[in-house]
Amino acid sequence: MELPKDPMMLFSVINMKLRDNYSSLDELCDDLHVDKNDIINQLQAVGFEYSPEYNKFW
Repeated sequence: MELPKDPMMLFSVINMKLRDNYSSLDELCDDLHVDKNDIINQLQAVGFEYSPEYNKFW
C-alpha cells in the first residue's frame, strides 16, 4: 500500500487504520509491509508520538 507523503495525511490514515483494523502499530506495519521506524520518524518530525497504550499517534 502506498501511504501518503504529506505528514498530516499520513497521521490521519495511520490513526484511522489503527482504530478500525489493527491492534498495534507492529501489526499494521507487518500487514502493509511498511517500515515501522519510517512511520514513527516521519510523524515525530512534525510533533506526533505513538502511544501503544491508546494505539494511536498524538
